[in-house]
Amino acid sequence: MNQLGETSKFAAVLVAGSWGTALASVLACNGYQVKLWTRSAEQAEDINQNRMNSKFLPGVKLPARIHATTDMEFALQHAELALFVAPSGAMREVAKQAAVHLSDDTLVVHATKGFETTSLKRMTTVLSEELGRSQEQLVVLSGPSHAEEVILKQPTTVVVASASMVSAEKAQDALMNTDFRVYTNPDVVGVEVAGAIKNIIALGAGLTDGLQFGDNAKAALLTRGLAEISRLGTAMGASPLTFAGLAGVGDLVVTCTSKHSRNWRAGYMLADGTPLEDVLSKMGMVVEGVKTTRAAYDLAKEYDVEMPITFQLYEVLFANKSPRTAVEHLMGRLRTHEIEDLG
Repeated sequence: MNQLGETSKFAAVLVAGSWGTALASVLACNGYQVKLWTRSAEQAEDINQNRMNSKFLPGVKLPARIHATTDMEFALQHAELALFVAPSGAMREVAKQAAVHLSDDTLVVHATKGFETTSLKRMTTVLSEELGRSQEQLVVLSGPSHAEEVILKQPTTVVVASASMVSAEKAQDALMNTDFRVYTNPDVVGVEVAGAIKNIIALGAGLTDGLQFGDNAKAALLTRGLAEISRLGTAMGASPLTFAGLAGVGDLVVTCTSKHSRNWRAGYMLADGTPLEDVLSKMGMVVEGVKTTRAAYDLAKEYDVEMPITFQLYEVLFANKSPRTAVEHLMGRLRTHEIEDLG
């Protein structure tokens, strides 16, 4: 017997944020001994001694099968599944550290929603480069899934995508239970693009609520936001059907309407003119939509895609445009045909 107990099922989760901790809990409930990696010795001690991630999920007891560690080699030892949940800006660094300790037969899954802003690359591309694996060997998990609800075992449904159905089904088997339903999808590009861009639209939803523009405005924002997600995704090679599913409209709705959405909260705070730096400082957590707005702005130009909501949010975030002026510019665009504009 080793220090984590007798079992043949081991998983590693990198890193110990709210989403990583919630997914570690899912795996632990499914019988895995989970090693949850963190850079913070204080956080590891809190998890191991108090059975709680007080920083990100206060008040929730964690399963005994979760063991936190700051030792990357130990975290990945014997791991059948390695689940990367690092912020998009840190994914390459975490993957680089993990690469030397990762077994060739370990299933690699990531659950991060964003792009690498310097290269505009998707997370599977970053992982492929740093881990020395083909993208066909990787799996992405996405969908409407707030950590605050998953950790409480509230009913949640997600999707795992991979070019390899064998890999996708392995991830499905590892994660699925009666509280956490998992579907498979072969469209990796679509799932990743949808998961990333919906955070931008959630910032906009927070802005519209902060400006008290009402339900009509939010409904329009979500609908036209979905059009932008689909437009960029298909230009990058995704299937349009993906955007009508869990990774698309499902994740968009939950992120734009929930009190748990950090992107919505950030947008709400921006509405009253609070500077971006102050908003991010108050949040105390990564707001992926901010960096993703910059990346999507560049991707739209690269792929010659119309993304007016994204462009206006870029101006609000990085060019000091007032939110009200941004809305006026959106509403004052030249007339167009709705279905034609979806292409």
